[in-house]
Amino acid sequence: MATFAKPENALKRAEELVNVGQKQAALQALHDLITSKRYRAWQKSLERIMFKYVELCVDMRKGRFAKDGLIQYRIICQQVNVSSLEEVIKHFMQLSTERAEKARTQAQALEDALDVEDLEADKRPEDLMLSYVSGEKGKDRSDRELVTPWFKFLWETYRTVLEILRNNSKLESLYAMTAHRAFQFCKQYKRTTEFRRLCEIIRNHLANLNKYRDQRDRPDLTAPESLQLYLDTRIEQLKIATDLKLWQEAFRSVEDIHGLMSMVKKSPKPSLMVVYYAKLTDIFWVSDSYLYHAYAWLKLFTLQKSYNKNLSQKDLQLIASSVLLAALSVAPYDQKHGASHLELENEKERNLRMTSLVNFTLDPKGETKEVLSRASLLAELTNKGVMTCVSQEVKDIYHLLENEFLPLDLATRVEPLLAKISKLGGKLSSASSVPEVQLSKYNPALEKLTTLRVLQQISQVYQSIKIESLLKMIPFFDFSVTEKISVDAVKYNFLAMKVDHLKGAVLFGNVDIESEKLSDHLSILADSLSKAKNLISPPIRKASKLGIGYDLAEIVDKEHKRLLARKSIIEKRKEEHERQMLEMERQEESKRLKLQKVTEEAEQKRLAEEYILREQQRIRREIEERELQEAQAMLLETQKGAKKKGKKPLLEGVTKQTLIEMALSEQLKERQELEKKLQKLAKTMDYMERAKREEEAQLIEQAFQQRLVEEKLLHEREQLKEIELSRQHHAGDLQEKNRLARMLECKEIFQHKVVIRRETEHNQLKKERDDKINQIVTMRKRDREIKRKLLYYLKSEEDRMTRQQEEEEARKREEEERRKKEDAERKAKLDAIAERQRQREKELEEKERLRREALRKPTEPLPQPTDPASAPEPARVVAAEAAAPASAAPATGRYVPRFIREKSEGQRAAAAASPEPDRWGRKDDRPPQSGGDKWTSENRRPSFGGSRNSSSSSWSRTRS
Repeated sequence: MATFAKPENALKRAEELVNVGQKQAALQALHDLITSKRYRAWQKSLERIMFKYVELCVDMRKGRFAKDGLIQYRIICQQVNVSSLEEVIKHFMQLSTERAEKARTQAQALEDALDVEDLEADKRPEDLMLSYVSGEKGKDRSDRELVTPWFKFLWETYRTVLEILRNNSKLESLYAMTAHRAFQFCKQYKRTTEFRRLCEIIRNHLANLNKYRDQRDRPDLTAPESLQLYLDTRIEQLKIATDLKLWQEAFRSVEDIHGLMSMVKKSPKPSLMVVYYAKLTDIFWVSDSYLYHAYAWLKLFTLQKSYNKNLSQKDLQLIASSVLLAALSVAPYDQKHGASHLELENEKERNLRMTSLVNFTLDPKGETKEVLSRASLLAELTNKGVMTCVSQEVKDIYHLLENEFLPLDLATRVEPLLAKISKLGGKLSSASSVPEVQLSKYNPALEKLTTLRVLQQISQVYQSIKIESLLKMIPFFDFSVTEKISVDAVKYNFLAMKVDHLKGAVLFGNVDIESEKLSDHLSILADSLSKAKNLISPPIRKASKLGIGYDLAEIVDKEHKRLLARKSIIEKRKEEHERQMLEMERQEESKRLKLQKVTEEAEQKRLAEEYILREQQRIRREIEERELQEAQAMLLETQKGAKKKGKKPLLEGVTKQTLIEMALSEQLKERQELEKKLQKLAKTMDYMERAKREEEAQLIEQAFQQRLVEEKLLHEREQLKEIELSRQHHAGDLQEKNRLARMLECKEIFQHKVVIRRETEHNQLKKERDDKINQIVTMRKRDREIKRKLLYYLKSEEDRMTRQQEEEEARKREEEERRKKEDAERKAKLDAIAERQRQREKELEEKERLRREALRKPTEPLPQPTDPASAPEPARVVAAEAAAPASAAPATGRYVPRFIREKSEGQRAAAAASPEPDRWGRKDDRPPQSGGDKWTSENRRPSFGGSRNSSSSSWSRTRS
């Protein structure tokens, strides 16, 4: 352990070690300094050392070192400068948070990296196995190694700070801030396990405060500031618990708040109570405690209406509608019917506990023993004016379900109203504690209540009804759900009905004339008959003395309404005036606070400057006084030394430096003389010690031999005594054996009986076990047989379906192949027909070409005639050319009968034999058009479809 003359030296040493990369050594040096008993007086340098110390702890993630150092520093500065401890702790938490956030931003897969059940647990076995088996680490494992250690360290930081500040009355605000930051950490990263542990830690801290009341720095919970901080912490805990859906922890937080307020017996602020009841509504709704959920809504409505001046009419209407619907959602029957005494006592304790939470009763003398119920809740809603604030749809549902008797069409009237209600709701602008209200969540409870009302009213009218008719009256549920609802109602004596599934009917209990169920009907019948009698024979009325009774009643009614309207206007004006006054006061207060803040800051700055100046002057004076005292002490020491040696030093005109040199020289001389004396004394002591040991050697040997003789005699004496004692014990044991030998026969008889009885019990148990095993084996065999048959049947069905499917696929495949084969054969036939037709057409074209050439040959060598007698030759050429189209007629692809072809050939021969002269006396030099080529180019391709039949028929006619 290194020791330092001043704390600054330790800080410099630590910085040097950090610069050369030895952070562990630097941390150990600072830790030794902080935990040393030598530096227990606070000074400014210790604060700088603590800043460096916590920085090293954060860099190396040494939570244990940080906790030890902070505890020691708390001891040092608790009574002197507690603000220094606050600054160090804030710096510690800031560094931890920054490093954790930096690690989180560097990781790319935060959700995978934080997938750890418990931040305080060590590595899991599967992680260790994976690290040994796998050669390369995946990205998720690298993220886990990067992010998770820093979040563990941050969580450990919060726990350390809370443990250090748990009983410090001067740092209550820092304790509350740390708890809030820990809650936000759990909320941001969905750490449910750590949140439960954090709540338990804070709960234990409060319990220890109440248990150990004699602590010196214990916080005083009766102080308003301390109470407000603790309440704010619990309210934040309640909010985070509901956000994380930890309803059990939220309920425990509610009990913590209630216990805290019961402890100090002071009513909290309305803003805290609003948050309290808002979260209580969610807790009771999740736990299906609809009655207490409705009472919590009523308390919330009362607080909002009384203290929230910015509450709009729309928001007030929405909250009032939620209150009424919550009250209607409560079951209309008491669930204590048929319960045992123990269950009733437990339910009574639970009701008292819930009632205390809802009412928030702090005064035990004013606690009411009234049991909460649905009827009292609805009556309280009417008394407190909730019914006047609800929307019209909710009012209609309330009147239909509670006041109307419509057994046939009650559900059909309620259904459209429920559809309208499901659309109501939304965010509230002025109620921050209740950010959103949705009325659609009450629809299932209202549908169940409507079903119960329909069944109740039908049971008063009918003795039996068909199930189909009942389903038409209740369109919300299937009959199975309706039957389940009716079973609960019958169980708690709300209905008397039976369901006969064989007859398909519902049977209700018998009702006598004297029963309470028909009393209402009889009273209604009596009123109706009385009205009918008055209409038939109206009673004789006496003439009014004033004669204007009805007019006066109307005037009074109008005046009453006018006064009520005027009263409401006056109240609104008063509220507006009060709101304006409060706003002006708030503005003036804010201005005053700003001015006061500026003044305080200037004053603090001035005081700080004066304090710094005074400190500098004090330090300067202390330095001068210390130097003066040192000079005087050295002067006195020099004078003493001079008096001993008979020398008188010259003190006049001697400076401080000269005195120091003279004193040092004198001290050096004295030290040298002392060393010489010590050396001489040491030599003398060595001679004396050697002489003493030489004389002692003989005496020590004699004493050793004498001790051996004495110990031998003592050993023999002890051995004889042990032998005598063993003989006595043996004789006593033989006598005891002889005394107990007579009981051996009885012991064997008893042992034999016990063995026989236990053997009988064993055989019986074994037989029962064997029978049970045989029964189980038989049952399992039967089950296996049934399962085997079922599997065989299923497999057979699957094989049959597979075989059928394969046969169907094979049939489809064969049909496809047959169709393809037929198409191929048909195509081949058509190709052959088209080929024969093309061959025939080619032959016809060849013949036609040869005939044309034969007709054109005689005309080519003839010269041009010059006289009119030679005119018949051009006429022959023209006739031949005119006959060419007629001869090309068969080449157009149409069938030409034989007699037409012979006729055309005869005409062509006659034209060739007797040519006619050209009418215009000229000769056509254009080449002849070949119809066969045109037909070949246009009708060369084989035609399918509709042209197939025509081509085949043409071919058959040509062939014939």
